[in-house]
Amino acid sequence: MVRILALESSCDETAAAVVEDGRRILSHVVASQAELHAQFGGVFPEVASRQHLRAFVPVVEQALKQAALRLAEVDAIAVTRGPGLPGSLLVGVNFAKGLALATGKPLLGVHHLEAHIYAAWLHFAGEQPRPEPAFPLVVLIVSGGHTELILMEGHLRYRRLGGTRDDAAGEAFDKVARLLGLGYPGGPAIQQAAAQGNPKAFAFPRARLAGSWDFSFSGLKTAVLREVRRLEQAGRPLPVADLAASFQAAVVDVLVEKALAAVQHFDARALLVTGGVSANTLLRTRMVQEAPVPVHIPPLALCTDNAAMVGAAAQRRLEAGFVDALDFDVMPTWALWELPRPEAVGSPNP
Repeated sequence: MVRILALESSCDETAAAVVEDGRRILSHVVASQAELHAQFGGVFPEVASRQHLRAFVPVVEQALKQAALRLAEVDAIAVTRGPGLPGSLLVGVNFAKGLALATGKPLLGVHHLEAHIYAAWLHFAGEQPRPEPAFPLVVLIVSGGHTELILMEGHLRYRRLGGTRDDAAGEAFDKVARLLGLGYPGGPAIQQAAAQGNPKAFAFPRARLAGSWDFSFSGLKTAVLREVRRLEQAGRPLPVADLAASFQAAVVDVLVEKALAAVQHFDARALLVTGGVSANTLLRTRMVQEAPVPVHIPPLALCTDNAAMVGAAAQRRLEAGFVDALDFDVMPTWALWELPRPEAVGSPNP
């Protein structure tokens, strides 16, 4: 039995969790800064870093209390090393180094996107474990900073198929929400407004990029901007719900089409959708209804940034023999495919 205390501070969430054997969540604590940054219309990096400094001690204390453990009783410390905001990452990494130095516990610097992937293996204590995804597995990571399509051939083995050429899906949600006066964060705001709108009211473009697994949402964002300006110049009130619904439908159409095409092309046995945008109800519903293979999407509480997913990824790395020295640095632009790839880590499902 291995219990990992995991920390997350890649952006504006200060989080800590204790995860047992890479799957069972013994505690899960997240201190959100969403309200703090709403006044800026997005994350203000310096403010985020300072808030992490204030939040980490109580968040870690609460995580250990929920797990009914003392710090000395955990087996390893894990922390998000990158990618993310440099200042936010530094706060978490230095805090984790202090804990590892004080306790002598092994320390693991975890890749944020790998953590999002392993969120699909988690379950809360007291709940029935969900079936593990089967390999080969197509992974769609959709968040505020990332839109990536990946073929996962086994544990810790990734092949990048494509990614966004400009805005990430979550970034597009944030920008369009701000344009429509819906506030921050944009994903939940767009979804709420779209529930009352007509997704066919506006024929916004879908950048399908034929012959590529890449995505592009910049043109869609510009199309919404032009429509808003046209309506304003005509002196007409903005049909915010219809604009939000039409925009959301355009984003989801492309995400679903690309992911399902990849599943068929690579003969995948399952599809995993993860990251903050995977909390979107329309995206979740369409993926489950239309995919020809089992679809794995983390529970809503594990879609957005959290520390439990860091613990899940750290367990896999620990089992593969990866432990970091105390002198490692943060990696704000770390690519998932730059991670060390063991020749054989675990085994693909039969």
